[in-house]
Amino acid sequence: MTEVTFSLPRYFTRIRYTSEPRPTMASVAEMMRCQLFHIPFENLDVQAGKVISLQPADIVAKLVNRQRGGYCYEVNGLFAMALDALGIPYFFVAARPLTHGHRKPRTHMAIVVTLQGEKWLCDLGFGGHGIRAPMRLNLLETEVNQDGELFMLSMQSEHELLLKTHTSHGWEGLYAFELTPQHWEDFIPANFYNCTHHESIFVRKLLVVLCHASGRKILFGHTLKIITHGQEQKHHLKEEQLQRVLWEEFGVEGNEVG
Repeated sequence: MTEVTFSLPRYFTRIRYTSEPRPTMASVAEMMRCQLFHIPFENLDVQAGKVISLQPADIVAKLVNRQRGGYCYEVNGLFAMALDALGIPYFFVAARPLTHGHRKPRTHMAIVVTLQGEKWLCDLGFGGHGIRAPMRLNLLETEVNQDGELFMLSMQSEHELLLKTHTSHGWEGLYAFELTPQHWEDFIPANFYNCTHHESIFVRKLLVVLCHASGRKILFGHTLKIITHGQEQKHHLKEEQLQRVLWEEFGVEGNEVG
């Protein structure tokens, strides 16, 4: 069996990126947007009791060849492969999620890109609350509007940055991270935790998210939320409706798992 390798042209076809790629932040931002709009964040394999593979070949086979989505290690890992192919410097960071209540370990993977002497946060894998474009790390305490959603970076401590979003309750923390470079293998324990631990949100609930130009669609358990220009429509689904909604709203074959 031939090993699956990353192909930049096939990746661009998958995310419907048609511009001339360049090692610039404009290209990085457009690639990020295209991927967010065409590859969903989803945890179907975790819900099926599988441990997610962090092998690059497996990620390419699943997200590109089989037209699936994935969660943070997969979608950010795929984006990192595109950065590699374009010769764009980056490193992974391990972030501590601050949503869903109590303090958590640093289980989230994000990416820091360095171009023209500046560092930018790129993240395609924080589900229903994630950023939609790169955030410049030296732009602190400044409200950033991304398609009507508001984000801000702050210093949580001397060495730790905090990403926040603005909700109906005010500014709320999403995750905190230090600028210590991480490697693929550093996320193996976190990935196993997210796939198997009873407190992991990915084990407890189905979660599928796909962004669009004016909002995002979120399937959480049996509840579908469609957010457009800040307005939310909520639909409660029956079990027999899930497969159809996964395909029609997110482009995912719900029974194509593994």
